[in-house]
Amino acid sequence: MLKPPFRTLAVGCITTFVLCVTVHAVTPVGVWLTDSGGAARFELQQPALAFEAMSAGGPKIEIDSGQTFQSIDGFGYTLTGGSAQHLMGMSAPARAALLRELFATDSTNIGVSYLRVSIGASDLNARVFSYDDLPAGETDPEMKRFDLGPDRADVVPVLKEILAIAPTLKILGSPWSAPVWMKTDGDTRGGSLKPEWYGAYARYFVKYVQAMKAEGIPIDAITVQNEPLHPGNNPSLYMPAVEQAAFIKTALGPAFKAAGLNTKIICYDHNADHPDYPLTVLNDPEARPFVDGSAFHLYAGKIEALSQVREAYPDKHLYFTEQWVGAPGNLRNDLAWHVSQLIVGATRNWCRTVLEWNLSSNPQLTPHTDRGGCDRCLGAVTIDGDQVVRNSAYYIIAHASKFVRPGSVRIGSTLPDSLPNVAFRTPDGRFVLIVLNRQRTTQAFNARHEGRFVNAALPGGAAGTYVW
Repeated sequence: MLKPPFRTLAVGCITTFVLCVTVHAVTPVGVWLTDSGGAARFELQQPALAFEAMSAGGPKIEIDSGQTFQSIDGFGYTLTGGSAQHLMGMSAPARAALLRELFATDSTNIGVSYLRVSIGASDLNARVFSYDDLPAGETDPEMKRFDLGPDRADVVPVLKEILAIAPTLKILGSPWSAPVWMKTDGDTRGGSLKPEWYGAYARYFVKYVQAMKAEGIPIDAITVQNEPLHPGNNPSLYMPAVEQAAFIKTALGPAFKAAGLNTKIICYDHNADHPDYPLTVLNDPEARPFVDGSAFHLYAGKIEALSQVREAYPDKHLYFTEQWVGAPGNLRNDLAWHVSQLIVGATRNWCRTVLEWNLSSNPQLTPHTDRGGCDRCLGAVTIDGDQVVRNSAYYIIAHASKFVRPGSVRIGSTLPDSLPNVAFRTPDGRFVLIVLNRQRTTQAFNARHEGRFVNAALPGGAAGTYVW
């Protein structure tokens, strides 16, 4: 059986002492540490810390549980076709052990709670396909030939195994392209969606949600198009904001409503350098009622731009749905950037999810499509037969997913220099503080909550999750 690369040790019982008539609880604070040098990789530290009456000095993080922000839907990865293929290549016992480590919520697992999947092929599939591929010159406006096709061999069975472990896991579907016969260029790359096929493409989405439901796989949300401003990927589809708004208001939204689907529609799903894109969609009064919110990546732009969308439409949600780690990976650099910009930055800018790209790779970084597929995308885990190597994205997500469970609420916390952080209150009443030390040397600090202090220290470049 695979064993997680972190240890869990029992925390001692809470003790109390009495001074006059006031009872003070000595609250244990569990600390899970990833040292950027690799000495500790998401390991529970001993002994536990405890809140004290006095600060030991150093920078202070003020935690204000009375100040609340967005609820959290989950943290996780994209389960690409390639990821599912790697998992299906494992022996059944090894796959079961790895999936339990990733998705179960008991003490030795990391509790991934959200997955993104591709609707049809992504660029991390062995070949390009849609669910309604036809011979040249043929069309299928009523989706009579729709079929989940290649996904039945890997994505569907893997999702069923995951949902057996984590039945409340949420799943987001994103298309890389419409079927070729609907596109202006007749190619899997680029091109735009022909307006005469808006209705057919809306039915394609409806069929997808219904087909997955029939397999026992609920789709919580879809994005209309992965990276709509990047037509160079394979597959891909160019869809400017005005076209996305038109498709949503005239076809997709009404089709979901007519079919009685409660699957959310999320717009954009691209970089933070264009907050104008989701704002254009949301500024359309006919499209806006159908849109739950906006999704972002961070290959360009600044994470703070997401808050512009929130300020304009505070009733619409924000999601962070993709960021890659480039092979071969560098834990020191990956940890610092991804924790500060995504785990901290995306959630402090109102995101309900943080998803890394992608769940698994193999040592050869295959499969990927030709003419634009990613040949340097490193999975959270590398799978080689039944052997598993845990990479940077595994630890980055674990720092949040294990304790910041769905339904957690972000709460207020101050930002001292060199200590990016974010705090949450969980559904079971616990508190979670995630902190990164940007300095190269160990930094002592204290966190103040409800008038008490926990005095802590983080090695240079390390990330810590503090739970009480």
